[in-house]
Amino acid sequence: MVCHSVSTLRPALRYLPLVTPSAMTMDTAAEDIVIAGAGLAGLAVALGLHSVTCFTRRRRRNLVAASIRKGVRSLVLESSPFLRASGFAFTTWKNAFRALDALGVGDKIRNQHLQAQTLRVMSLATGEIVREADLTQQGKRRAQEIRCVRRDLLLQALAEELPKGTIRYSSKIVSIEEDGNIKILQLADGSVLIGCDGINSVVAKWLGLAKPSYSGRSAARGFAHYPDGHGLDPTFLQFTGNGFRAGMMPCNENDIYWFFTWTPSDNDKGVDESAAKMKQFVLNKFRGSKNVPEETVAVIDKSEMSDVLAAPLRFRPPLSLITASISKGNVCVAGDALHPMTPDLGQGGCAALEDGVVLARCLGEALAGEDAGENERIEAALREYARIRRWRSVELIATAYTLGIIQQSDNAIISFLRDKFLSGVLAGRLLKMADYDCGTLSN
Repeated sequence: MVCHSVSTLRPALRYLPLVTPSAMTMDTAAEDIVIAGAGLAGLAVALGLHSVTCFTRRRRRNLVAASIRKGVRSLVLESSPFLRASGFAFTTWKNAFRALDALGVGDKIRNQHLQAQTLRVMSLATGEIVREADLTQQGKRRAQEIRCVRRDLLLQALAEELPKGTIRYSSKIVSIEEDGNIKILQLADGSVLIGCDGINSVVAKWLGLAKPSYSGRSAARGFAHYPDGHGLDPTFLQFTGNGFRAGMMPCNENDIYWFFTWTPSDNDKGVDESAAKMKQFVLNKFRGSKNVPEETVAVIDKSEMSDVLAAPLRFRPPLSLITASISKGNVCVAGDALHPMTPDLGQGGCAALEDGVVLARCLGEALAGEDAGENERIEAALREYARIRRWRSVELIATAYTLGIIQQSDNAIISFLRDKFLSGVLAGRLLKMADYDCGTLSN
């Protein structure tokens, strides 16, 4: 275990979006920014910085501003020995595709995944379709666009656009200490690490952000592969009530992603000890509900046991983010390190991509400046990023938590109100939260 200090690095490396590394054993002289973690947020920031269009002032006779394209180099350090794709897939809404278009990989992802045409919500209590919505309808800014995107394909698409050697693997941050303007990292090995370091973020803890809270609910996620095609329509199917919430959606012609959330009881102990037990638990819940279509049960049954994961659902208390230090000096957080939320909106990964574009834009503009006070510019850029993302994060977390409670509840009154009156409101919130524009890499 080694402690590193940033004092030996060239000045540009001291201004980082997440955490500042130090005396590196590899050649880092060419890097401008170091980013922690090769998840969605980390790779989005790296790609955004690599391709950002900056405006700099060139000294000419009239000191006229000239526009030039400048790639800001970054180093991405990942604790895993390879790109991680936990969760299999995620619902990618219109706001995420705006971010992917800004990063230049939107069309590549579209070509690999089906566009969902319909949202269909079924009541587990009655078997009725309580809400059906057109997922291609026009929003405030443009038509809706929803696809279930395989996480591994998206990470690969982002990584392929980065210069060779940008990502370095197998490192983990243990702690962060501060000595004036110097950030000291305690590392788990001798290599250099940085990251958008997830829900258990060391950086978020150092910033003083509230510890994520347990929602009282858990989720299982799975993935079924059909080599010869599944033949299902591109429909986002959801089930609500009876104490759990579930859904499924095709990613493409061969892959179907499904999820299942529930409130664990004493009788559920041990179901998460193995993928096999978790899969059987979900199958029993579905088969115990007479209103679940047989093709849905068949998708769960088709899933490989290694493709069924379960985890407690946690979220950062939204009110705690109102006054929290999302950035401090030359340090900030993004992705799940900033806004861990329950999956009920399907916006966790989408918000991470938004973070990446906004952060890359703010940092790119700051690094392009030639006036004095680079440190002040960088810190101001991170404060601006925090300002933009604060209320968006608060709204996403709070809305996801509320929707999850209402959709999953088996309380008779809530179930009646949900099925008779609130189903349209809940579906509308899904579309409203996706009708958001994070902007491009240059304003």
